[in-house]
Parts: sequence; C-alpha cells; structure tokens
Amino acid sequence: MREQYFRTGLIVGRFDPPHLGHSYMIDAAAQRCERLVVFVNSSTDRDTAPGPLRAEWLGDLHPDVVVLELRHRLGTNFDDEDLWSKWMATFHDHWPHEVGPHAVFSSDDYVGEIARRFDAVAVVVDADRVNVAISATQIREAPGDHLDRLAPAVRLWVETNWLGHEKAHPGD
Repeated sequence: MREQYFRTGLIVGRFDPPHLGHSYMIDAAAQRCERLVVFVNSSTDRDTAPGPLRAEWLGDLHPDVVVLELRHRLGTNFDDEDLWSKWMATFHDHWPHEVGPHAVFSSDDYVGEIARRFDAVAVVVDADRVNVAISATQIREAPGDHLDRLAPAVRLWVETNWLGHEKAHPGD
C-alpha cells in the first residue's frame, strides 16, 4: 500500500535538544510532503538549549524544510480549551503558507488533536522509537550517555555546555 502524499505538512516540538530521532521523523515527513514546516517551541521558562540555536541546528540539518522558532509562554494542559485556542492561534499566526497544513506529523500522542483542529491528517512516525531509540528527555536526564544520538554540532554544544560544567545534568 502506497503512503499518502501531502501538499503541506507540519511538525511541532521542543527539540530540546534535537536528536537523531527528530531527524528521522523530519526526513520521513519530508518524503511525504511537497512542503514541510517544523515549529520549534521555545520558552525561556523551559528551555535547556536556547530556542534560536535549536531552530538553527534543525535548519542546518534539514535545509529543504522550513524551520521556525515559536517563542511563547504557553503551558501544556491539553484539557484547557482556552489554552488550545491560544496554541492554535500561535500556530496559525506563524504558518508560512496560504493553505495547510494538510498533515501533522509526530511520534507523540498529541498529534491527533492538533491535526483535528487543523482539519488535517494525523501521521504518527515511529511512536515506539524503534528506528532511533531515544527521546530528548533521556538526553536531558543523562546527556553523556546518549552523545551518539546527536548530530555533531548538537553533540559539541552538549559536551561544552552540559558536560563541561560541574553539573552533569542540565536541569540540576
């Protein structure tokens, strides 16, 4: 069975830090879209790696994809309809195309609701993380254990900024 191809696609995430699993998902989505947009959520309240740098890394790694940093202070209580309205307004305000997205890609459960609110197709990519067994949470919790799951520029930054200090974990 042939996979569906979409005019536009969207991926939303923190990518904090971006890792090879994120790249796997972006590449898989890009193969199924004419135009793919990646929104990098950035908040000074939660960021461990600076948002502009995360967006830059992803843009360098995926030059055929539109990567945009979304700076905000929105929470993630997805039972809050008012919060959902704010999220969707933020997404619509930053969407760079006349139409779309036609598909929303993620490896996480929230993709279904975002896609529904865009009237788009939800596409789950490697939810069980079989192809690249890593999450950003695992990297933040033990960065030195997962350096092989980072692109060279991200790895260098993690080694310098997280492992080069007295603290071994960025959240400590």
